[in-house]
Amino acid sequence: MTELIVFGGLVLLVLVHELGHFAAAKIFGMYVEEFGIGFPPRLFSKKCGETRYSVNVVPLGGFVKLHGELDSTPSRSFMREKAWKRAIVLVAGVVMNFLAGFLLFSAVLWMGVPPAVFIGEVTVGGPAEVAGLRQGDIVNGFTDPNAFMAHVKKNRGKKLSLSVTRSGIIETITIVPRVSPPKGEGALGVTLVGGGAAPAGLWDGLYGGFIMASGTSWAVITGLIGLLSEPEAVMGPLGIFRVASGAGAVGFAYVLQLLGIISLNLAVLNLLPIPALDGGRLLFLLIEKIRRKQFSPQFEARMQGISFLFLFLLIVGVTIKDVTAFF
Repeated sequence: MTELIVFGGLVLLVLVHELGHFAAAKIFGMYVEEFGIGFPPRLFSKKCGETRYSVNVVPLGGFVKLHGELDSTPSRSFMREKAWKRAIVLVAGVVMNFLAGFLLFSAVLWMGVPPAVFIGEVTVGGPAEVAGLRQGDIVNGFTDPNAFMAHVKKNRGKKLSLSVTRSGIIETITIVPRVSPPKGEGALGVTLVGGGAAPAGLWDGLYGGFIMASGTSWAVITGLIGLLSEPEAVMGPLGIFRVASGAGAVGFAYVLQLLGIISLNLAVLNLLPIPALDGGRLLFLLIEKIRRKQFSPQFEARMQGISFLFLFLLIVGVTIKDVTAFF
C-alpha cells in the first residue's frame, strides 16, 4: 500500500511541475495546444477553448505542449515571446515542486510525527558496529529510547535479536550487549535519537515547513556535488520504493516527508544545465541574451534529443543498480 501511495505521489508531483508551466503560459497568453495526463498513446481527450486536455496510456506524470515551442514562426508561440516571459514559464515548474515540498513538510508538522527510535553515532569497535548496526537505522518495536535502553540492560551478556529498518528494508541484527562497557559508551556502543513531534499549529507548521523545504533543497544541491565522487549513491525508482516501504512501516507522516523530499529533488534536478531539462533551456536563454540571437529550432531539437538519450541511459543504468541491490 505504501508503494502505491508513493507511486501515485510521484505521478502527482510530475503533474504539479507541468501545471506550473501550463499556468504561467496561460497567464502570459501563450497558445497551449495540449495539457496531458500521462504520456501517449492517447486514451481520450476533450478540447476546452483552444487547449486539448488528454488522458494517456503511460501513467508517469504528464506534459504541456506549447504552440511553436521550437519554432518562432506561429503567432502566440513560445519562441516569439520575450526572454523573461519564457524564463518564467520554464522556472514555474520548479517553483511548483518547491511549493509542493513545502506544503508536504507543513502537513507532516500539522499531523505530528509518530515516535520512533533511531540509531545515532556508532562507536568504532563496539558491539553495535561489529553486529552491523548503522547510523540512521530505525529500531522496530520501540517508540521511546528509554524503553529500548531498559530492554538492552535486561539482556546484557545475552544474544539479543533486534529488528531494524534500513533504507526501506527490515533486517534482523543479532547482538550481545556488554556487561561492563567502557565509561561513556553504553552496552551497545551507540547513541540513540528519539524521533517524533506533537502536531503543530497552522502558522508554526507553515513556518517550519518552509524552513525544512529550504534546508532540504540546499542539502540536495550539496548532495549532487557529493555524487560526483560517490556515483554509487544514486538511487532510482526501485530504490525509492524500497525506502518508501521502510517509511510506511514507521508511519504515514514519514511517507509524506519522503514525498516532500522527492518533490524538492525534482525541483533541484530540473535546474541542472542539461538541454532536456528546464535548467538547460534557461541556459540557452541566457546565452541567447548574451549573443543577441536565438538558436535555431533545429539546433535546440538536436541538443534536446541527445540529452534525452543520455538521461534515458542514465535511468536504465540506475534501475539496473537498484535491481542488483536486491540480490
